[in-house]
Amino acid sequence: MSAPERIPARRVSDRDDLALLAHGELTVRGQIREASNAVLLCTVTHEGREASCVYKPVRGERPLWDFPDGTLAQREVAAYEVSEALGWGLVPPTVLRDGPYGDGMCQLWIDGPRGESEDEGEADAGGDKLLALVDGEEPGEGWKAIGFAEVGEGRTALLVHADDARLRRLAVLDAVINNGDRKGGHLLVDAEGHLYGIDHGVTFNAEDKLRTLLWGWAGEPLTDEARAALEALSGRLRDGEPLAVRLGGLITTVELEAVRDRVAALLKSGRHREPSGEWPAIPWPPI
Repeated sequence: MSAPERIPARRVSDRDDLALLAHGELTVRGQIREASNAVLLCTVTHEGREASCVYKPVRGERPLWDFPDGTLAQREVAAYEVSEALGWGLVPPTVLRDGPYGDGMCQLWIDGPRGESEDEGEADAGGDKLLALVDGEEPGEGWKAIGFAEVGEGRTALLVHADDARLRRLAVLDAVINNGDRKGGHLLVDAEGHLYGIDHGVTFNAEDKLRTLLWGWAGEPLTDEARAALEALSGRLRDGEPLAVRLGGLITTVELEAVRDRVAALLKSGRHREPSGEWPAIPWPPI
């Protein structure tokens, strides 16, 4: 028998990716121990194809008082559905399925350069500096300010993120899905330079929970691309549309209506979200 074909991560998933994740045989290879919930690294094989994936069984989820309905796994799949509907492919292919430890989320593993630069405070993803700490009060050309951070010995530095179209799209997605935990460690760039966001378990709350590092465009006008994507998404969220039906099986009716309201609010304002001021706007730890 020939060796299974290894598939690269794709910018936008296709049906073969989803079939592989949904129907392939899962083999657990290890556990990602730094995660707050059970996260298992697996190999999935189906009809001669093989890929690495992440499997998060529902039984390994820690209960959250402010997310009493459904499961974190369902919210991760819902985030993928919305990402695909926007047309930006910002979330790796993700499905719900049964696995070695019961029902859970299964997501394609993203290969690519990832690590930290030798410069203090700079996050390097695939050769792209997405986050950095800089001296002074201005972010500098090509950067957007997030806020000041303590860096030890009584010093502070300005935390910044890149003024990058890929991150800007992700900021729009996070506003739509009400992401309560967009950290720097949740940003992945593959070998081809495509940006992905991962870890979307604390999303879709009906109450405003947006906490993110991507505040650099707060209050600025949305791009024409973003407005067009949101207009298309609004249509797909109408009752009876396939996307609305799929989301209805993943989040509550109240949460789905809140998604519609957030999209409508973005289109009405024509601007990126701003912090509400009612709670810390940046997750902790930020990286």
